[in-house]
Amino acid sequence: MNSLNKTARMAGFLYLIYMVTHIISDVWRGSFIVLGDAAATVSNIMAHEGLFTVTVVGDLLAAALFFLTAWALYVLLKPVNKNLALLFLLLNLGGVAIQCSSDIFLFASQLLMNVPDYLNVFQVDQLQSLAMFFLDLREKGFTVAQLFYGAWLFPLGYLVYKSGFLPKILGIVLMVHCFTILYNSCSLVISVLTWPLIRKNLLAGQKSAFWTLVFVIGFIEVMAFLASSYIGHGRWQVNVVQSVLYLVGIGLSGYSIFNRKLTRTALRQNQSQQGDKNEFNQ
Repeated sequence: MNSLNKTARMAGFLYLIYMVTHIISDVWRGSFIVLGDAAATVSNIMAHEGLFTVTVVGDLLAAALFFLTAWALYVLLKPVNKNLALLFLLLNLGGVAIQCSSDIFLFASQLLMNVPDYLNVFQVDQLQSLAMFFLDLREKGFTVAQLFYGAWLFPLGYLVYKSGFLPKILGIVLMVHCFTILYNSCSLVISVLTWPLIRKNLLAGQKSAFWTLVFVIGFIEVMAFLASSYIGHGRWQVNVVQSVLYLVGIGLSGYSIFNRKLTRTALRQNQSQQGDKNEFNQ
């Protein structure tokens, strides 16, 4: 038991350091970026170039700490199920690898901003646009990493739930959080793929609660994407807006799944209306 307590405390300590390092690095770096304004972004970063470099190194350090946290959890939960423990460790490693690879784009953008001699063939505004492109590319890479960071939580939560020495509610929260992260990462893709089917049913006059809710969820996802495109002056505002909208979308999703009474009532009304139309036609 003492060994388990020691490993659990180590995992918690590593995760705490990871969170502090990640948040500080992300917030500071995000404060330099002005969405849609490459010149202002470059000016902010060059005025605090040393701090920008520290945030990049901090992001790499945070990724390493995150993997060490996963390793400590692997040691802690391996006795419960070794294969599932290895699975969440590998999923975490995949996300860490993608995140670290994406951070290369931050160094690339900084290199473009310093304008070395061999880049004098490019105009200043071209270099600024390229630097902004690499900053944006890094964010896209981190979004891909979120798929792995979301997926690893499900086997982790399951093992926490089954462990017997950790709170079961923590395991449930981790498994639910897995789907919320995956939902956030895939929201725009879901909106694009489901819109033709939603539009078809709406045009066909289907007014069931299910399709109404799906339409609302798709609308919320698109609004979140537009918010992330047009809100400037740092990314924390975007994250707040997206988080609120996604929580509303998740709530509506759960409402459409678990509130069977509403769905059944809507179906009965549709069947009744259809029956009345058939009797009238006869």
